[in-house]
Amino acid sequence: MDAPETVRRYYDALDAHEYGPLESVLAPGFVQRRPDRTFESREAFVQFMREERPNPDTSHDLESVLVDGDRVAVRGRVRDADEVLFEFADFFALECHDDSRAPVIERLETFARKG
Repeated sequence: MDAPETVRRYYDALDAHEYGPLESVLAPGFVQRRPDRTFESREAFVQFMREERPNPDTSHDLESVLVDGDRVAVRGRVRDADEVLFEFADFFALECHDDSRAPVIERLETFARKG
């Protein structure tokens, strides 16, 4: 698995509410910074997505995915059934751990604006 595939698995797991697969693509020390909050661990992020997500019935429409080695930038839209809720830009930093060939997401910086 390569960096873009790991990132696509991240979005697929979020949209399908598959929290085991979501956790598997995140490093234990995963950090996400976004406009409304920061998650300082994989556990905090997964718990929020599982239990506190404001609108769990959304999907991510990816418009562009740019790759530079172990860094991936994604531009897209978050939609619910009826409308675009907001546009986003996600910047991922990935790294291989435990001699694994599959990279995991170490850091994610998210920017968003109303659609």
